[in-house]
This record gives sequence, C-alpha cells and structure tokens, in this order.
Amino acid sequence: MNRRTFLLGAATAAACSRGARLNVFNWSDYVAPDTVPNFEREFGLRVRYGTYESIPEMLAKVMSGNSGWDVIFPSAEYIQPMRDMGLLARLNHDWLPNLSNLEQQFQQPPWDPGLDWSVPYMHGATGIVYQKSLGWEPRAWSDLWDARLAGKLTMLDDPPEVFAACLKTLGYSLNSSDPTQLKAAQQRAIAQKPLVRAYLNAEVRDQLVAGDVAVAQAWAVTAAQAIAAASERSDGVSVSKLAFSFPSEGFPRYADNVAILRESSRQEAAHRFIDYLLRPRVAAAIVETTHTAACNGAAQDYLPEALRSDPVLYPSAEILSRGEWFAPQSAAGQRLRDRLWTEIKT
Repeated sequence: MNRRTFLLGAATAAACSRGARLNVFNWSDYVAPDTVPNFEREFGLRVRYGTYESIPEMLAKVMSGNSGWDVIFPSAEYIQPMRDMGLLARLNHDWLPNLSNLEQQFQQPPWDPGLDWSVPYMHGATGIVYQKSLGWEPRAWSDLWDARLAGKLTMLDDPPEVFAACLKTLGYSLNSSDPTQLKAAQQRAIAQKPLVRAYLNAEVRDQLVAGDVAVAQAWAVTAAQAIAAASERSDGVSVSKLAFSFPSEGFPRYADNVAILRESSRQEAAHRFIDYLLRPRVAAAIVETTHTAACNGAAQDYLPEALRSDPVLYPSAEILSRGEWFAPQSAAGQRLRDRLWTEIKT
C-alpha cells in the first residue's frame, strides 16, 4: 500500500465515521448478493443501491445533474456523450491501483482510451436465445422474421439493439446514421411487429426458463443466466433446454462501464468502490453469481473452468470478429432514431 492509497483509506474511514453514504445506480443482476454488503463492512460505508433496466431509464434520472447518485454503469457508446454533456467526473488513477487487473483489450478501449472517464466492467454480445424444442435453430437475425415465431418471439426494449438487428439483415452497419438505411430498418421492425410478443430486456429470462417464450433477442448475460437456470443434470452433465447463437450477419458487442457522476460529493468513496470492484476475487464472485463476462482479466484465475470456457460469455476470437462495437450517434442521427423508434413502438 503506497502513501496515497493509505491516505485515501484514512479519508474514507473518516467520512464513514460521520455516517457517509454512497449511492450506486447499476443494471439489475450485475453484482453478487454479498458484493455490496462486503464493501459496506470493510469500509464502513452505507450504500444505497438502485437498479435500472435500460440506458434511457438511467439517463432520465441523472440528466438533471442533481440526481443524488454517485456511481453509475453506462454502456460504452454513452461515455463520450455523457462526458460532452458534463455529466461525468474525471477519474483519478492514483486512487485506482487495481486498474492493472483489466484484460489487455480493455486497458485502452476505443470509447475511452485513457480510461479518463470510465472503467470497463462487464462485456458481451447480443444474439439469439432459443428453446431447443423449437425444432430448428435460429442462426441469423433474418430468422426472427419467420412466421412460425408469431407470439413466441421477444425483442429487446432497446432502440440501438433492435435497429442493429434490422440493419444487419439489410447488410448495413449497426451504427448507421444514414436516413435511408435507418428508415429501411424501421420498416423491417414494423414488418416484424405482428410476430413480436413483447419488447423485453432482462425480464425475458424468466419467461424463457418457463417456456413461455420460444426465441428472444437477448444480451449474452441474460442468455447465460437463462441457460443456467433452465439446466438439469443428466448422466452427471448439466444440460439446458435453451441454446444461444451469434447471428451470422454480425452482431453488437457491448461493454458496460463504471463511472462517477460529476455531481457526486463523494468522489473518494466512489473511487474506493470502483477499485473494490476491480479486485480479482470480487470480480470473479460477481461472474460466478450473475453469469456475466468480466473485463477483469485477473479474475479469470479465480473462475471455475465451466465459466471460463462458457461459449456464450467467452466466445472464440473467430466469432467475436463478426461483432461490431456500438458507437455514439450524431445529434441528428440520434434524433432520427428516436423518432423512428417512437413510430415503431406506437
């Protein structure tokens, strides 16, 4: 422990003695049951922990700059826009000694090469989770327009994800801002609507496990959780009634990051929480509980082999080569997407 780290610990402890509270706003099912309690016990901080199901939901809370939250978990493509809007605090690397635990590809991520505003937390891809009893395997986004799925299909309640699937079926980049391409994607989404049971995010997991949904556009983390929950032991081997595919046309890759709001008056405590999440054993425990893929490379040594080799969470380099990172949209492109999405939903 260096002097700066010691002084940070002392300052945090002093704040804790005054009954300090840290406010953490995260995606649902993104920590282990003991992650926050263990942090509270170690540092003496009380944590108010809230969850959200989509980035728009989170942004609606923090855009005012007076939300009361300290630590948030924005997706990669929102780091630059949130920074430009003055919502994020610059990180102090001297207060984050565990940054070196990040996997090499996340040491200088394209959305924040210097890790000045965010720390990569969990990553994954979007694909198709389906019931093996379906009788056929949806391997492409275009398969989600099959009439046999009427009333049995869900899509994500997430505009970039739905546009991504539609754009990929048309051969376009999922980050397209071209009005002609976006309107063509909108027409694809509208044509699919008679088949769609609902637009759902993490909530679809339980419906998949129950067998109420046959096929779903899903984040890998949701799919991995559903596959695990729908598994049974057979001859000593775990077998699930669900399977996952990475669409042949290409698919989105995503990374959720942990960041600190500029409005926070608890900057030191917030850094302490982020550094705590960067501990290999803490990150590994979260992965084991939530079936996510950590950006923490050092955590791999503490994971059971079944998780380390899970093809949904950690697909091969060949599969990942078909993936495309989400990128920020221009103001005009985002306005058009917002309008088109509203028309899709209504």
